[in-house]
Amino acid sequence: MAIQVEVSTRNEITVVTVAGEIDGGSAPGLQSQVLPLLQQNGALVLDLAGVTYMSSAGLRVLLLLYRQAVARNGRVALAGVAETIKDTMAVTGFLKFFTVAGTVDQALTTLQQA
Repeated sequence: MAIQVEVSTRNEITVVTVAGEIDGGSAPGLQSQVLPLLQQNGALVLDLAGVTYMSSAGLRVLLLLYRQAVARNGRVALAGVAETIKDTMAVTGFLKFFTVAGTVDQALTTLQQA
């Protein structure tokens, strides 16, 4: 299944809304769309409320995003992560890399305060 990616800007912060399943087939496309959006000293919100499934390939994309953000002194916040995906991220230690918020608004607030 293909994923849908929408990019917008709110309060000068890039918001990437993703819907669908992030797996081995869709992760490379997501990576190629999102990585160029990371700016030097910038912040990015990844709205995952519409993501119903994330495989290890999706987690790799998140880790790559995190590493690229750190290299550019940027920050990435995740919003609306489904409980099943959050559980997987907790078990694998991924949650500690990201600011995780319930909604995009909460993520924006957190990033603006950082």
